[in-house]
Amino acid sequence: MISIGIVGATGYTGVELLRLLARHPEVRIAAVTSRGDAGTPVAAMFPSLRGVIDLNFVAPETEHLAACDAVFFATPHGVAHALAGALLEHGVRVIDLSADFRLRDPDLWARWYGQPHGAPQWLEQAVYGLPELNRERIRETRLLAVPGCYPTAVSLGLLPLLRAEAIDVSDVIADAKSGVSGAGRKAQVGGLFAEVGENFKAYASGGHRHWPEIRQTLEQVAGGPVGLVFQPHLVPMIRGIQATLYVRPLRLDIDFQSLFESFYRDEPFVDVMPAGSHPETASVRGTNLCRIAVARPVDSGRLAIFSVIDNLVKGASGQAIQGMNLMFGFPEQSGLDIVPVFP
Repeated sequence: MISIGIVGATGYTGVELLRLLARHPEVRIAAVTSRGDAGTPVAAMFPSLRGVIDLNFVAPETEHLAACDAVFFATPHGVAHALAGALLEHGVRVIDLSADFRLRDPDLWARWYGQPHGAPQWLEQAVYGLPELNRERIRETRLLAVPGCYPTAVSLGLLPLLRAEAIDVSDVIADAKSGVSGAGRKAQVGGLFAEVGENFKAYASGGHRHWPEIRQTLEQVAGGPVGLVFQPHLVPMIRGIQATLYVRPLRLDIDFQSLFESFYRDEPFVDVMPAGSHPETASVRGTNLCRIAVARPVDSGRLAIFSVIDNLVKGASGQAIQGMNLMFGFPEQSGLDIVPVFP
């Protein structure tokens, strides 16, 4: 059994980590931190965890975390930069759900996040935590950069096609929709019920921070430049992402259904649905699953891929735990073998 610390556990990804790790057979939660809520019982902030988590929040100091085997950062960008190095030097494994170690180029990170990269010396050690792409490297790393929610949905929808060199990589369109929990738990006008309810809007058309992350992953697989259009939208639901991906096949004689089924046959958390299916976000709610379907729009010359995930689980906390399982040699599905909640 390993001991776990969670830095920044007052947000949605933090409480999701607590929910999932509380029932993990190989984990003991040792420290849950919040600088502003130190001393407050976790269950007082999150009544859903009453009788499940019997801990108080503590300040995010190295002394509270250095005795852990692994520490999760469920924090805004910039926080892990300041704290991760000291923990790594103490032999603690770090699993970062923020964007701090996802981009390999510190100057590119600085451009998109509006501040200098705070820990460039650790970037070479960081492994991008998409198990379906980097499983063996994840097993060996001490610093795991958990992918963003949009990048997870988009990348899983495109990996089989890129591996097979089956599409025109200069023309990739990712049209993605997310529920409001993707914006985090902070109070803001754009997240009010009266603003989001009965509304549907595009945002960040001038560039979203997940665009360079997605492109980095796709170019790693493609072995060269990828022309990517990524447009996110906000929809009036709490959880879930649907990414609809449009690509141009290089050949029309490929059985794309079989290609996807073969590529993901042994993946425990990717479900390729039967031909003609349309996956729904409700079908993955609360789980670490990604469901994918493939379609050929009539007379378009394109292929459409539909990819759905729960942004808080496979898009964040569940994928972080999947990575932890690989890092510590636990069965990959430990703590994540969950049936979706419906309705």
